Amino acid sequence: MKTLLGLFASTLIATALPAQAAAPEKPVSIVLVHGAFVDGSGWKSVYDSLSKDGYEVLVVQNPTVTLDGDAEATRQVIARARHPVVLVGHSYGGAVITQAGDDPKVQSLVYLAAFAPDVGESVFELASKPHPGEESAPLLPPADGYLLVDPAKFPTAFAADVDGSTTKFMADAQVPWGLGAVQFKLTKAAWKTKPVHYLLTLGDHMIPPSAQRAMATRAKARIVEVQSSHAVMLSHPDKVVAFIEASVPAK
Repeated sequence: MKTLLGLFASTLIATALPAQAAAPEKPVSIVLVHGAFVDGSGWKSVYDSLSKDGYEVLVVQNPTVTLDGDAEATRQVIARARHPVVLVGHSYGGAVITQAGDDPKVQSLVYLAAFAPDVGESVFELASKPHPGEESAPLLPPADGYLLVDPAKFPTAFAADVDGSTTKFMADAQVPWGLGAVQFKLTKAAWKTKPVHYLLTLGDHMIPPSAQRAMATRAKARIVEVQSSHAVMLSHPDKVVAFIEASVPAK
């Protein structure tokens, strides 16, 4: 009897409580492009929030072996999008969206602590420029054509404001970054013809803030600063979501 009564009560409660309606789908797709040494799983919190707000959200999984290959992987995801695209790139992903973002479906470009090369420039050239008083990425010497961040320095360099157990895992689970991606000289610069938005991370020890500012200014971007490490989508997902949503073109 108690079991039947319990089931009856549960049914009444479930019937009485209104179902939480999902936000109506917005006519914009958001494509997220990760950077070097990581994969698309770092977007999870941002993906969840944007999806809850009604956006179609697609995540690119870059092999990070060659920039051409990553740009093609991004174009394939753009092609699957149901709506016009806001293309978002973090770190090295900024170079990828710069190369792939001339696609006519792309409405705007969003850079998060990201490289924004010009035609004829490589990420290597931008990363090699000195920025006195600022730290640069603690990379190990190339091995077999790939780069890694020094695992001992990864947590403080990449994500100092993220939980230590998470950053230790990230350091040990790094995806090697191919020299074919690092040294590729871009043949396109989508920021020259698309609206650009740049989230500048002031506590960054991978891409110096002054380098970020120079690239964002050159691209005539809308710039917003945030006190964050390089891994801004992990440490400040709400700010990243708000920044991306503010970058959606008004209808």
